[in-house]
Amino acid sequence: MRKGREWGSYRAGVGAAVACVLLCAAAVAGITPRPRAADALPAKPNILMILTDDQRFDELDRMPILNSELIGRGVTFRNGLVSDPLCCPSRATILSGTYSHTNGIYTNVNTTGGFGHFHDATTIATVLRTAGYRTGLVGKYLNGYVDPGYVPPGWDRWFALTSLHYFNFSVSDQGQSVQYGSTDYQTDVLGQQAVGFVRTAPLNQPIFLYWAPYAPHGPAKPAAKYRGVLSGIPPLRPPSYNEADVSDKPGYIQALPLWTQKQMKTEDRFRQHQYECLLSVDDWVGAILQALTDTGRMQNTLVVFMGDNGHPIGEHRLGGPGNAKEKESPYEESLKVPFIVRWDGAAWAVPRIDGDHIVANVDLAQTFAEAAGTAMPGGEGLSLLPLLADPSTVWRSDILIEHGVDQRYIPSYCGVRGTEWIYVQYATGEEELYDLASDPFQLQNVAGDPNDLNELTQMRQRDHELCNPVPPGFVWHE
Repeated sequence: MRKGREWGSYRAGVGAAVACVLLCAAAVAGITPRPRAADALPAKPNILMILTDDQRFDELDRMPILNSELIGRGVTFRNGLVSDPLCCPSRATILSGTYSHTNGIYTNVNTTGGFGHFHDATTIATVLRTAGYRTGLVGKYLNGYVDPGYVPPGWDRWFALTSLHYFNFSVSDQGQSVQYGSTDYQTDVLGQQAVGFVRTAPLNQPIFLYWAPYAPHGPAKPAAKYRGVLSGIPPLRPPSYNEADVSDKPGYIQALPLWTQKQMKTEDRFRQHQYECLLSVDDWVGAILQALTDTGRMQNTLVVFMGDNGHPIGEHRLGGPGNAKEKESPYEESLKVPFIVRWDGAAWAVPRIDGDHIVANVDLAQTFAEAAGTAMPGGEGLSLLPLLADPSTVWRSDILIEHGVDQRYIPSYCGVRGTEWIYVQYATGEEELYDLASDPFQLQNVAGDPNDLNELTQMRQRDHELCNPVPPGFVWHE
């Protein structure tokens, strides 16, 4: 017998909250939905990529500027995903437009990941620079980037973190090492640099700004002005929180004990601190957009806001501030990220929430390249522009998810995330299959249920098609 699913009221509450956020944001922005313009898209838009670190898909509700200026004026994808839920693999995919099994980045460090193994000769930065853009990276590049003297090809402005701390951090500023002190808050410094890039760029040249603050990655440390301001935030308690019965889950989940009250309080405090860190991100989102407006660029700027991966905060007993080993799990809390797109000049019907289509980090390089009138060599994603213009566009029905490690904690896996089902096969031979339409919190693994054998067989076959080559340490069992 399947486990009970006491999630209806929780899901309804979340849905109502999201709808309220969208409508309220639209009201604040003073706009109404408008039809798509029939004429062609503007040529060579400015491109602003905002990439947060470890921000969950449901951590947007306390960012008022983002809600009014991006959600309220753009398209929000509820099925925004990452194909490999970990920082460096996700960022490598964004920059290259390729999956981990193509770019070889599966982890943050060691022989299967990290900055040292990323091939940076061709990235979206080199492509856009060749197309005439002034390019700038401000913030986090790739895990393992510590040599300030190395500036990757394609970047005109380079201000990249060489140590990942909220205070007392260091950067490579155009190839020179700069150290910041105990009163310098990282998000503020990065925000100032981003605004400076926009305001000083030649007005006759389109810009590509990749702004990547470390926030709200753990251990999350808010700016002094925001420390403690959200102390009354309600705790996160979805039906999958501290899941009581994990007998249907793979061995690495079954080995986890139930959380203690101390763990719960620690994680609740961590979540509060994440939200407080995001208040600073929100401030600088507003400042960057204002700089674009002041310089006359905003009307023709393509803006994307997303996170590099999510992470569990107690779901399925998983979690822990900055615990990479647990955010690599193939559950919705890790795979789903904020994914918002705004481009005023495109005149899309906005604001709108798209809950039907799967979009992912692998799509961004192709999207940016097409908007710029060029192409992304070797790209494996889809340009989002047709879908953004017309929600009836024929689109993918599923996407690959993959993870590769040397059997440390979460075994290597290959999986398929569809619009209604998700399937995962681990290197151990264990399988998971969830009906997301009826079980969105993944409480009941139905891989062993004879009633779902048909779906299991189809998803296995699709997994073999998409996951080729397989990740390190992975072998097919089924």
